[in-house]
This record gives sequence, C-alpha cells and structure tokens, in this order.
Amino acid sequence: MEYQLCKWKVLVGCDGVNSVVAKWLGFKAPTFTGRASIRGCVNFKSNHGFEPKFFQFFGKAFRSGFLPYDDNGVYWFLTSNEDKEREDDPIKMKQFVLSKLGNEYVPDEIKAIVENTELDSIISSPLRYRHPWELLWGNINKDNVCVAGDALHPMTPDIGQGGCAALEDGVVLARCLAGALLKEQSEETRGNGDREREGYKRIEMGLKKYAKERRWRSIELISTAYFVGFLQQGNGQVTSFLRDNIVPVFLAGLLLKRSDFDCGKLSIS
Repeated sequence: MEYQLCKWKVLVGCDGVNSVVAKWLGFKAPTFTGRASIRGCVNFKSNHGFEPKFFQFFGKAFRSGFLPYDDNGVYWFLTSNEDKEREDDPIKMKQFVLSKLGNEYVPDEIKAIVENTELDSIISSPLRYRHPWELLWGNINKDNVCVAGDALHPMTPDIGQGGCAALEDGVVLARCLAGALLKEQSEETRGNGDREREGYKRIEMGLKKYAKERRWRSIELISTAYFVGFLQQGNGQVTSFLRDNIVPVFLAGLLLKRSDFDCGKLSIS
C-alpha cells in the first residue's frame, strides 16, 4: 500500500463521536451514559392515520417516542438504562422493544408500528457524551486544526439539537475562516516572502475565534441534554414526580430557548 503526504492550509475534524482529530487535540473518548437507544422507522403501504404529533411513553427505566414524518412513515425510538452496550442484533432489539411496551399501557396501534418495522430499519446506539468540563479546559483548536459536529460536542439526543449544532458549527466556522482567508496581507510582510507564514497565522486566529464562539454553546447543549435525559428516564419516586408534574412546564421554555439560537449569517460576495 502506498501512502501520500498531503499538506493543507486547515484540517477540520468532522469525523464523528469516535473522532481521531479530537483525540489528537487531547480530548478523551466520549463517556457512556449508561443508556442506549434503539431506533427505527416504518413506511406503511397506506395512510397510517396518525396525527402530526409526538407520542411519548414512560416506563420503568425506559422512555419511548413515536413521530409521524409524512402520511405513510413513522419514526420511533426507545431509550433504556443499560449496564453495558447492547448486542447489535435487530431481531433481539425488536423483541426487547415490544416486551418493554407490552409491560406498560401502550395502545395496540402504537405497538403495531414496531411490529411492522423491517429488521434492516432498526438500529441501536449507546448514548455517549463529552463531559462539559473537558470543553471548558480542552483545545477545540490547535494551530490549523479544529473539530466540529459530534467530534466536538457529542451529546445525548434528548433535546434534538445534535445535528442542528453541527450546522451551527459549519456556519460559524465558514464565517471565521472566510474572514481569515480573504484578509489582505499586511504591508509589513507584503512581497518579502512571508505570505505563507502570515496566511497560516490568520487561519490559526480564525480557528481561535471559532473555538471561542462555539465553546459555551457546546457546553450548554451537552449539559442540557444530559439533564433532560436524566430526568425523563429516571424511575425514582422523586424523579418521577418532578418529571410528571413540574418539569414539563420548565422544559417547554428551556428547550425552546436552546433551539432558538442565532448563529449569524454568511456573506455571499
């Protein structure tokens, strides 16, 4: 096998939860939360008849949700407390979900969604997250290298902001890099052979600006997602009382606040 050494102006690690670039920057592997998620989607041959609403069910140490995405398709998930990462066998996963739903009061039409899901449409993922304090003290960028998306802020899916945050990263990163790359060379170094060195320095400053903008936003999202998941899936008496009686009112405003975020605009010129 032949290898080729490539030299680039900037390296952006968008290589997911198990990011090699994040490891190079000094981040630890994301931590297993003790929870796992089984997800699937089903496409019925005719209109399923469900209203465009999010259906959610709570049981002992699990939470399940169902969301129609068009007239024929429904997305569903079940998260449960796990001591270790679950075996990735779609038959066993489907049986597990149905057994959980069968032990609680869940309407038959909801169970039928899982029953009608093809095995190749079912996946399982351990829920991992990055400790917020790692982002507080860690290097989001170093020299001309940085991370974005799940490589930067792996979080639990409890507030539905993982993909949105990655898009925010892209907008902010593009704006910061554009400002660095389009900036004119200074009078002091123009024409004396330092163009490459100054260009490298501008990129480094652009990535520092990106890291500064995304650090607290990432910490905020990771912390909120973990907190929401802990409350919604806890099965203790106090946790259940808070979840069922107090948290819904509090969460409505909190989740809206977390999603209603303006990452700025990109100038096209």
